[in-house]
Amino acid sequence: MIRKQHVVIELLFIISLIFFFSTPIVGQIEVGVSYELRDENPQNGFGLRIEAPFLTQVPVINLGVRLHLSYFNDENELTQQGIRYSEEITNYDVGLQAIAGLSVGLVEPYVGLGIGTERLQIEPFDFGNGVFDLLLSDKNDDNLYWNASVGAKVSIIPILKPFIEYRYTNTELGTPRFEQFDSKTGRMIFGVAIRL
Repeated sequence: MIRKQHVVIELLFIISLIFFFSTPIVGQIEVGVSYELRDENPQNGFGLRIEAPFLTQVPVINLGVRLHLSYFNDENELTQQGIRYSEEITNYDVGLQAIAGLSVGLVEPYVGLGIGTERLQIEPFDFGNGVFDLLLSDKNDDNLYWNASVGAKVSIIPILKPFIEYRYTNTELGTPRFEQFDSKTGRMIFGVAIRL
């Protein structure tokens, strides 16, 4: 399973490089940063996205490909009967999406569909009195996912585009090991993109 994910990551990276460097017009690639809220722990995170258009000759319709990366981190702490347990939950994901949008004045609504991989890492780091030190250790879970998104960009000035997006992610392509985390999640994304 891990080997399959490495192959998928390598293919995503190669495909994205082909699209990004085959963009015929300099100044069309968009780089964006975002703040992301999702409905499972960790709930708050940050994102980076790189988007490149293709078939730029089609009027009104904007087609492109996007590479997106997200990072979420949170700390959970539990104290029960004088025993304290803390753990750090970190989630990384990287994906590739095909994007289709419409240029309608200042607003550009868009939809996207893609695939990617995520890594969930749970690292216990404080056990209070050391009773559970040998029982608890780092846990990792790597999963493939597909996602769909809907959003809108606003072109206030040509090089700066604030955006809002909802992205649905489903990790049932892989086999999630941690039952306490939902395999189907949604997230709201608020950010700004700059055209380079």
